[in-house]
Amino acid sequence: MKIGLLHSLIRKDEKFLIDEFKKIKGVELVMIDDREITFNMGKDKFDIDVLVERCINHSRALHGLRLFESAGVKCVNNYSVSTICGDKLLTSCALAEHNVAQPEVRVAFTEESALKAIEEMGYPVVLKPAVGSWGRLLSKINDRDAAEAILEHKTVLGSYHHSIFYIQKYVEKSRIENGEVKKGRDIRSFVVGDKCIAAIYRTSPHWITNTARGGEATNCVVTDELNDISVRAAKAVGGGIVAIDVFESAQGLMVNEVNYTMEYKNSISTTGVNIPGKMVEYILQVAEGR
Repeated sequence: MKIGLLHSLIRKDEKFLIDEFKKIKGVELVMIDDREITFNMGKDKFDIDVLVERCINHSRALHGLRLFESAGVKCVNNYSVSTICGDKLLTSCALAEHNVAQPEVRVAFTEESALKAIEEMGYPVVLKPAVGSWGRLLSKINDRDAAEAILEHKTVLGSYHHSIFYIQKYVEKSRIENGEVKKGRDIRSFVVGDKCIAAIYRTSPHWITNTARGGEATNCVVTDELNDISVRAAKAVGGGIVAIDVFESAQGLMVNEVNYTMEYKNSISTTGVNIPGKMVEYILQVAEGR
């Protein structure tokens, strides 16, 4: 069996995955560097049974998946899942259509209508680029002065992607335990196929808790409630291998985002779960058509 691995730089995440593939007899790993590959539209034939997408660049991942699928190659994750998860607006639509709890989200197309929406929602809110990752270019807006300034900057200086205003109600992440105020945290859960295989808490004194931004990872027990909302979120975007960012709130768990090229290097030893091993099991099932 031949497994194609579409990659950019080989990070720890990809190295762990490659090591797991090498343990499987009868599996040949075909490395495909997105910085070198070219496509011949309509004439490409790829001698692989399934393609695993591990690009760093979202645009390369998305278009690469579309071209491989056009050539008849099964992909993990597929183009549709990647398209939805790569766009926060499309993700929120999918979650809403499948009744998966999420923070209030409003979308506006102009500076004026965005300010009106923010005022109706009440402060604070978080303004996010629809396409982006690693917690970059997020703006927590605490009052009208900040809202006017940030909206004007995005309108004047922003690119095409900033012409859509994606506004999410801010969810307080700090909590009180035994009368003591604890640092803010959220949950990242990992879904492979139809099961939530592991989860971590991401804790930080900053309101952005991404581990890429310094958040501390600790193990989080996968409860029935967490498994349920994680799997339903994964199914809402089309399934596959995804990481779900979850908020704890007074109203229960809420899904913040769904990530399609999930990073897990800090979560293997933290959770004690062989996450890349579980991914390989699933990928082989897809390759075999199971």
